[in-house]
Amino acid sequence: MKIHEYQAKKILKDYDIPIPQGDVADTPQQAKEIAKRIGKKVAIKAQIHAGGRGKGGGIKTASSPEEAEKAAREIIGMNLVTHQTGPQGKEVKKVLIEEALDIEKELYLGIVVDRSKDQEQPVIMASAAGGMEIEEVAAKTPEQIIKVGANPVGSFSAYQGRKVGYGLGLDKSLVSKVSRIVEMLLKIFVEKDVSLLEINPLVLTKDGEFFALDAKMNFDDDGLYRQKDLKELRDLSEEEPLEVDASNAGVNYIKLDGNVGCLVNGAGLAMATMDLIKLAGGEPANFLDVGGGASAEGIEKAFRILTSDKNVKAILVNIFGGILRCDRVADGIIEAASKINLTLPMVVRLQGTNVEEGRKLLKESNLKFEVAEGLFEAAQKAVALLD
Repeated sequence: MKIHEYQAKKILKDYDIPIPQGDVADTPQQAKEIAKRIGKKVAIKAQIHAGGRGKGGGIKTASSPEEAEKAAREIIGMNLVTHQTGPQGKEVKKVLIEEALDIEKELYLGIVVDRSKDQEQPVIMASAAGGMEIEEVAAKTPEQIIKVGANPVGSFSAYQGRKVGYGLGLDKSLVSKVSRIVEMLLKIFVEKDVSLLEINPLVLTKDGEFFALDAKMNFDDDGLYRQKDLKELRDLSEEEPLEVDASNAGVNYIKLDGNVGCLVNGAGLAMATMDLIKLAGGEPANFLDVGGGASAEGIEKAFRILTSDKNVKAILVNIFGGILRCDRVADGIIEAASKINLTLPMVVRLQGTNVEEGRKLLKESNLKFEVAEGLFEAAQKAVALLD
């Protein structure tokens, strides 16, 4: 789950990490009032779940409340296109109004889970190249990135903070301050089930104070049952509507850009199916795992989600019957297809428990579909249906 910058900064503030004075607005008039309260030059920042807002015109500065109102009017309601939104962009519904700081230096500070064999733990990352995308820094000047492993069940060590501080080239008088921020970030990361945490940039002002000028937090969906307060921060308008529908239906679904819809049981088989579709010359339209205990109702919901995607031109059903028996799947397919009046061409591959019963049910139905025995054969047939 992703949250907005202003929400992430509220969490930082709760952990005593300094943030600029400011507030969020959803109308130009509110932006003007906030700027008036701040009483100095402000930044007006579009709040969407994507980076690169400045390059897309989503961040402006204002020297007066009237200028802040004008900037907010230009940003609120705009369709902001960045390298992370894709060409379709995202509509801006809120802006963050906050004080402009007198900046001496910009730094990067973040924590991410490193799943590589030599780490397998949260890793604190820092760089003196703040304000830049960390991926760009890693590609062009990887030596500028400091990495410090962190034990998620152990206590924070002052050594870790000093390694970050001195690695950033900070004066000795500033190392303890940045070390304290690192300690609090790690605490947030563990206590809030965070999967990605970034402050970019972490700025050092001319009077020697650190502030989180921008913040990004993503949370582990599987940990949200422990985080009742975080669920309220979810902004469904920022998410893909079909993925929201799938989540509500209890289906694991991720929308992609292709035109072959996939209905599969098991995450590994679903990924293999997508790979084979690409190998056969097609493009998968989604990842969709109905799980091992899907009912006829669940399969119907999955079909409704697939057919709601206008890009889908053919469907590949690939089921290995273990816990989810093939005859049960066949019943679900037949029932779903009749209810939603399925007209898209479809390839069905069933293997496993009660496969003969399942195939018989499908054969005796009035459905129009093609049968495949092998995995790659199924992918080839599905791609051929696009012609």
